[in-house]
Amino acid sequence: MNLPDKRAALTNCCLLALMLLAVITSLSLGTIALAPLNVLQALAGNADTMTTFIVHELRLSRVAAGLLSGGALAMAGCLMQTLARNRLATPGIIGIDNAATAFAVASVVGTGIALAPSTMALTGAAAATAIAFGLAGANGTRGYRFIVAGIGIGAIAGAVTQVMLSRVAIDTANAAYPWTVGSLNARSGQSVQVLAIGLVAGYLILLGISRALNTLQFSDAVAINLGTRLRITRLLGLGFAVILTGLAVSVCGPVGLIALLAPELARTLCRPGKIPLLASALTGATFMVVADVVGRTLFSPLEIPVGIVTAIIGSPYLLWILLRPSPRSLT
Repeated sequence: MNLPDKRAALTNCCLLALMLLAVITSLSLGTIALAPLNVLQALAGNADTMTTFIVHELRLSRVAAGLLSGGALAMAGCLMQTLARNRLATPGIIGIDNAATAFAVASVVGTGIALAPSTMALTGAAAATAIAFGLAGANGTRGYRFIVAGIGIGAIAGAVTQVMLSRVAIDTANAAYPWTVGSLNARSGQSVQVLAIGLVAGYLILLGISRALNTLQFSDAVAINLGTRLRITRLLGLGFAVILTGLAVSVCGPVGLIALLAPELARTLCRPGKIPLLASALTGATFMVVADVVGRTLFSPLEIPVGIVTAIIGSPYLLWILLRPSPRSLT
C-alpha cells in the first residue's frame, strides 16, 4: 500500500471513529440523559429495561435515519460535483431535493396520490434532473446552465410545496412543515430500510466503476484516452445521485448543504485525484448526526429541525465558495 492509499485508509478510519463517537453522543443526550457506558450496555443487550427502551425504541431509529440520509446526500453531492466539475453542483443547489420534497409531500397531505413517499421522492428527483438536463442543452451537467436551471426548478418546487401545505388542515400542515425544512423526527422505518438498501447497493456498484468516475475529474479528452466510456459513466453517476437523493429526502427532507460540505471536506482529507465516496459518506453521516444533536439539545425542550442547523453552519461556507477565486479542478 503506497503513501496516498495509506492516507485515505487512515482518514476513513478516523472518520469512522468520529462517526461512532457522534452516534454514542446522540444516543446519550436527550430529555433523559444517559451515561455513554449505559448506552453501550443497552446496545449489547445488558442494560436495564428503561435504558434499553430509551435507546432502542426512542433514539436508535432516529440516529440510523441521520446516518443513512447524511451518507446518501453526501455521496450524491460528491457524484454531482464530479459530473459537473463544479463544487456548487449539489442536489440541494440544483433543486433536486426540493423537487423530491414536493412530490413526497403530495403523497402525504391528501392530494389523492397513493404512492409511498419514497417512490414519490424518487419520481420528483428524477423529473427535476431530467428537466434541468434538458434545459442545460449540449453541455449537459457541465457548465452553469445546468446549475441555473436547477436553481429555478428548486424555487418552483419549493413554492408548490408551500401551496400544498397552505391548502390542507392546520394540523396536517404543522406536522409536515418540520420535515419540509429537514427533520429526523418520527421517520418511517420502512423508508429508512429502503434507504439502507439503496445506499449499500449504490456504493458497491459505484465502487465497481470508481476508476471511470475518477477520470471524470479531468477533461473529456483525457478521460477518453484513459478508456472511459463517458456517456455511460455519466448516466450511471447521475442516476445513482438521483436515487440516493430521492431516498434520503424521503427520510429526512431537504437537508441540502450536507451534499456541499461533506465532499469538500473529504477531498481535503483524502488522496488527490480520487473521488472520496466513502469519506464523503462518513463525513455526511457524522455531520447529520451532530447537527441533529445540536438541534435537539441547544434550546431544549424546543427542537430545531436538522435542516435549519445545517443551513446555519453551511451558509458561510457557501458564501466563501462564491467569493473565493475559482479553482482549476475539484482535486
